[in-house]
Amino acid sequence: MTDEKPLIYVVDDDLSVRKALERLLRSGGYGVTTFASALEFMNYGPSDAPGCLVLDIKMPELSGLELQERLLEKDILIPIVFITGHGTVPASVRALKAGATDFLEKPFKEMDLLDAVSRGVKKHHILMKQKRRMISLTARLHTLTPREREVFKLVVSGMLNKQVAYDLGITEKTVKVHRAQVMKKMKAESFADLVRFAETLGIRSSIP
Repeated sequence: MTDEKPLIYVVDDDLSVRKALERLLRSGGYGVTTFASALEFMNYGPSDAPGCLVLDIKMPELSGLELQERLLEKDILIPIVFITGHGTVPASVRALKAGATDFLEKPFKEMDLLDAVSRGVKKHHILMKQKRRMISLTARLHTLTPREREVFKLVVSGMLNKQVAYDLGITEKTVKVHRAQVMKKMKAESFADLVRFAETLGIRSSIP
């Protein structure tokens, strides 16, 4: 887990709410950046620092739920803690189904918000770690030759070397050479590692 101070984004059209939340979050040891609208936040864009988004659900121009949808479209996976004085069951269900960490109705207890933000930050650490892992595995995958990729896909599907050889029209010895190269380039210490890498990259599911 990084030592970088978590950064919390607060998006609420009520100035008094923004100021109160900023004081509370700073007292909890967080860095805080506030925005008066969802559009202002979208124009700013979140950094790569660990953190989460505290978001009012009902705002003019662009609502909190609409902002959530836009972030998902842009593959910005920052955890969201929704706050609202206009809470409804359908809205909270929609928000949570779309990946919101928490949904708090105003007035809420300060500790409830701090707990929700803490969960959001922990979730963001996990998401960032998964993203870095995917980037690393994708880079390794790009080092494979076309033939090595074919062998990779077939061996992780459960095929034996001789079956791969027959399927590709090459010798079993050649399959073994390619397989060894795949293990080396993907930095897999075992076949189980290779299978996990393939699952992370979505390779196994692409095999009929």
